[in-house]
Amino acid sequence: MIKYIIEGGQELHGGVTISGAKNAAVAILPATLLVEGKCHIENVPDISDVRLLLEILNDMGAQIRRLTPNALEIDCTRVRNTTAPIDLVRRIRASYYLLGAQLGRFGHARNAMPGGCNFGLRPIDQHIKGFEALGAVVEQSGGYVTCDAPEDGLKGGRVYLDIVSVGATMNILLAACLAEGTTTIENCAKEPHIVDLANFLNSMGARISGAGTDVIKVRGVKSLRGGSYSIIPDQIEAGTYMAAVSAAGGSVTIKNIIPKHLDCITAKLREMGMVIREDGDCLHMEKTRRLKRANVKTMPYPGFPTDMQPQIAVCMAMANGTSIVTEGIYDNRFRYTAELNRMGAHVQVEGKAAVIDGVRELHGCEVRACDLRAGAAMVIAALAAEGTTIIEDAHYIERGYEDIIGKLTALGANIKRIETFDPQPAVAGVG
Repeated sequence: MIKYIIEGGQELHGGVTISGAKNAAVAILPATLLVEGKCHIENVPDISDVRLLLEILNDMGAQIRRLTPNALEIDCTRVRNTTAPIDLVRRIRASYYLLGAQLGRFGHARNAMPGGCNFGLRPIDQHIKGFEALGAVVEQSGGYVTCDAPEDGLKGGRVYLDIVSVGATMNILLAACLAEGTTTIENCAKEPHIVDLANFLNSMGARISGAGTDVIKVRGVKSLRGGSYSIIPDQIEAGTYMAAVSAAGGSVTIKNIIPKHLDCITAKLREMGMVIREDGDCLHMEKTRRLKRANVKTMPYPGFPTDMQPQIAVCMAMANGTSIVTEGIYDNRFRYTAELNRMGAHVQVEGKAAVIDGVRELHGCEVRACDLRAGAAMVIAALAAEGTTIIEDAHYIERGYEDIIGKLTALGANIKRIETFDPQPAVAGVG
């Protein structure tokens, strides 16, 4: 078990460099299965979700070489089409990208239903709809999903997504790259990590157009070759540090970003009173007064991201006035509010909305990280709170934030990581 201990009440000052995008990396790594030859990938975040995917690829026979802490060489030329270990698959939501990549390369894929953070029903019906539009036969039974292409291979088709789904958009891209003919995906998600996946595949020889719009066309090619690629900076990590400065106070330069990806977050924090200045691939942030109330509704990109909802809620919890957060993507993403209320916040959840009456200060106590972004919210609240906060289940946080302890410490935070082990011995005779 991993826990964080944070002494709050310290302003943040200095600079922080943003790592590669988690949501891009967890799709690009499975995408290397489609490539014959060596993929040289830079700006890979060193996070637990990435390490899990590398373990799965290694188990399949990929040759992986770490060139630097954030650069990898991956050669999947000789991989075997195997079922990924169920214990690994169930620890990471992005394991479903293995289905699209294996189906695209081998014509067959079988994996357990994915795991990851639990904040509501997240079915993969739109993924399956896309695979079936390419001619695949898909079955779900016994907790597994099995996909089989016809004997003459996948064929291009037309897919209209019933809902805007990031995962389905990316998974269909993976399956369609090597399919014969043209695949058209309509009502696509437009997130930056979708564009990044398409750019990676194109750099390896794919023919994808329209990524970043609501219609993507994939013209199938016979093979993908090796090459080099650098993953984009993480929009959500950057937004999390922006929220941390907004809640805890101080003056921080956030480096290695793409400002356009942060427009909706920047606009909302400016509305709340933060002083923010763009300078190339950096943002300079300064808190000069108490935050003002605001309203947020999460929406698909370019709207306000659901992955930033818990973090902005912490800022609102300390703002002057009553704010409302409406969740437009997931059904159950407010579990963290009970933990926030234990720290002195006044948050009332009503269906898909949270009404937040701002307080002047939070106080430290023992809380838990309910999921990745809820855990980030608890860190932000702890930084801003008076006294000591202990965050249990902090392993969730490390799924998506590289070296969060080191980065926050460099900004002046007082934060420690403690790892403990279950003291209970195994029972003799029980396997």
